[in-house]
Amino acid sequence: MRSRFGVGEVIVRREILDGREWLVYPVRVADDDEDALAVYLAQGTPLTFGRGDFRWGPHPWIEFEHVWPSSGVLQLQRPGDGYSVWGRWEEGVLREWYVNFQAPLVRTERGFDTLDHELDLIIPGDGSPYRWKDVEHFEERARTGGFDTEEAAAVREAASCVVDLVERGTCWWERWRDWRAPAEWGVPDAVPPARDRTGHGDRPN
Repeated sequence: MRSRFGVGEVIVRREILDGREWLVYPVRVADDDEDALAVYLAQGTPLTFGRGDFRWGPHPWIEFEHVWPSSGVLQLQRPGDGYSVWGRWEEGVLREWYVNFQAPLVRTERGFDTLDHELDLIIPGDGSPYRWKDVEHFEERARTGGFDTEEAAAVREAASCVVDLVERGTCWWERWRDWRAPAEWGVPDAVPPARDRTGHGDRPN
C-alpha cells in the first residue's frame, strides 16, 4: 500500500456502501503529508455510480448529469477524522468552508475510500456565523436504521469536535485559504465501474 501520493497525481475517491462502490470519481492531489490529504475535485469531473441495490437506495445524484456541476472544490481530510473540509472559491475569494461529515478515510493503492454521512456544516468565508445543512436527512437516516447506533454517535461526536474548533478559532484548514488550483490542471477521465475493472461486479478492488 502506498503511504503518500504525489502532487498533481490523479487518484480515485470512492464512497463504499454495503461493501460496494456507491459513488466514485477521480480527484487530483494538492498535497499529501502526515497532517492531511488534500485533493481537488474539478468542475465537470465525471461521476460513476454503483450498480445494484443498496440499503440507502440509489445515490441521490444519479438522476442528474453524471458530472460534478459546480465550481471546483479543495477537499481536505486528516487521518482518523470523521469529516473532511471542502474549500469553495468564487472570483478568487473564499466563499465558504463546507464541512462534509463522512467515514474516516481508508487509503487504497489507487486513492482512498470513505462514505458521506449526510450531515454538513457551512462556514462562510467572510466570517459570518456557521450554519447546519441536511440535519433532517441525517436524523431520519439514523432513526430508520440507515446508520447503526455507533455510526450515528460517531457523526455527532465529529460534529461536536468541528464546532469546538470553529468556536475556539483553531480551524486547522485555514492554512489553505489562499490556495488555488494550478491553471494547467484539467478534468480527469472517468473511473470505470468496478465490474469493468475487475470482471467481478461491484466488489471493491
